[in-house]
Amino acid sequence: MNNNLDLGYRHDWIQKMADVCEASSTIDSTLFDKYEVKRGLRDLNGQGVLTGLTEVSEIRSYTVVDHEMVPCEGKLFYQGIDIEEIVGGFLQEKRFGYEEVVYLLLFGDLPTESQLEDLKDVLAEYRKSLPTSFVRDIIMKAPSADLMNTLGRSVLTLYSYDDKADDTSTENVLRQCLELVALLPMFAVYGYQASNYFHEGSSFFLHPPKKEYSTAENILHMLRPDSQFSPLEAKILDIALVLHAEHGGGNNSTFTDHVVTSSGTDTYAAISASLGSLKGPRHGGANKKVSLMFEDMKKNLEDWEDENEIRTYLTALLNRQAFDKSGLIYGMGHAVYSISDPRAKTFRHFVRKLSEEKNMMAEYALYEKVERLAPEVIANERHIYKGVSANIDFYSGLVYSMLELPTELYTPIFAIGRIAGWSAHRLEELVNAGKIIRPAYKAVCPHKPYVPMSERKEG
Repeated sequence: MNNNLDLGYRHDWIQKMADVCEASSTIDSTLFDKYEVKRGLRDLNGQGVLTGLTEVSEIRSYTVVDHEMVPCEGKLFYQGIDIEEIVGGFLQEKRFGYEEVVYLLLFGDLPTESQLEDLKDVLAEYRKSLPTSFVRDIIMKAPSADLMNTLGRSVLTLYSYDDKADDTSTENVLRQCLELVALLPMFAVYGYQASNYFHEGSSFFLHPPKKEYSTAENILHMLRPDSQFSPLEAKILDIALVLHAEHGGGNNSTFTDHVVTSSGTDTYAAISASLGSLKGPRHGGANKKVSLMFEDMKKNLEDWEDENEIRTYLTALLNRQAFDKSGLIYGMGHAVYSISDPRAKTFRHFVRKLSEEKNMMAEYALYEKVERLAPEVIANERHIYKGVSANIDFYSGLVYSMLELPTELYTPIFAIGRIAGWSAHRLEELVNAGKIIRPAYKAVCPHKPYVPMSERKEG
């Protein structure tokens, strides 16, 4: 058979059968209410169904007054310490914070100066341990346009380089997790360089990481052809990694980490599963969507200062008439926070400083207007009176564009930060040796008799 005809036939058949598949997969929506199904593992008030306990981090979005939940300013705690205090502390003492947060999340306490130096030395040694053949054979020979898939493949391939890959003892899993903290930035940046060379025809270069550099400094050093960056650029990227490092056990990728870990599988399988979850536009991929949405907005607004014109555009977004016609204003709203996202609140101050350095105050002013106007537009259009505020994705997209990071790296940067939290949760799940996670699904398909082939008829 002619290959082109064969391909066309298969495409037509799959297209036709997709409708059959969709029809057979559709469940009567009223049944979810009838059987009180907690869709998305959330109750009727949108609160997450309690499925476990953790000491790694805490999210606070409401207080209880007279037995009723009252929304409050959002708070985020890493191992019981307010994230705003953590950021304020390392900035006041003029040092980078991500490595300190890795230590805190994994070991439960803030490190002393010597403990922090020991961790930095271990990470630097692991960065040097990546074989040259790995970069050549895994990253360069099969470059992917989607860097989250590059990360997932690279992490899974490390299994083959590990003589103790299936050992789930605390010591071994800790070693594997620290290696991943060290290597994920290299996988992301080198993956981008390879993809850019093979798919875009750009120059190809690989800068080895520097021992004396922080994670944030090494990302900028490895990414840029001249390896140059300002102290403010490195500081703000470091803050981004800190704010992305952890966000409770119930977010989609961390819950995935718990689910997969509970089966007893290896570290590489668990972390690659979390990467697959984070890739989704409803989770980590949202920061890229924010940036693209604003690019579309800037093209369509005649006057960035005109608030009525901005309101009109935001209304069009909600009514599926602008950008990707999803009906969403990306970066606004959160599943947990209503009044404020503490990560966005912490980030905002530093975003302004970077905007000034980069002469991008007009863009920053537009973001500020959208942050202020969007809740009003959402309340009017959707009649939602639960608080809606900017989340961390809202400003991270602007920061990454000002840092001249390619959009392909936006979600991988999120993953580079979050590997710390995933590691802490994997260890917590293994140490507490809980049952395999297996929530119930109720079967609602009616029973049917088996029909012999000769008696079957096409529908």
